[in-house]
Amino acid sequence: MNILELMLIPLFAVAMLILPVVYILKKKNKNSSARKAFIINICSFFAVLALAVILPTGEFVSAQAAETVSNAIGDAGLGYLAAALSVGLGSIGCGIAVGNAAPAAIGAVAEEPKSFSKALIFVALGEGVALYGFLISFMILNALG
Repeated sequence: MNILELMLIPLFAVAMLILPVVYILKKKNKNSSARKAFIINICSFFAVLALAVILPTGEFVSAQAAETVSNAIGDAGLGYLAAALSVGLGSIGCGIAVGNAAPAAIGAVAEEPKSFSKALIFVALGEGVALYGFLISFMILNALG
């Protein structure tokens, strides 16, 4: 492996992914900056995708090393990781959903008290995301043993 494959290609990929953030921070006052940042983001995504297709760097990990890592982690370890991710990401999604729906529901109920039941349904739907993640976690843990 030469220095180009080990250091410069990942550095270029990270720079291409950070480019839209830098652009939007510099052009924060203009109205069309969000549209241009979106276009730059799409272009940088496809540039990184093309880079990954044109310059495959699959020789970094040998088959023997991958098998050693798989034996060290084991199937149960990956199952526990999947269960933790399902609960964690489901809870993050629930927090985002309830964080956006609850203030809107409070505002709607303040204007018209008859809309309480409808508002409560929207907040409860957001909380259902966490319950689904929790349910998937139990299903994964039951499958492990």
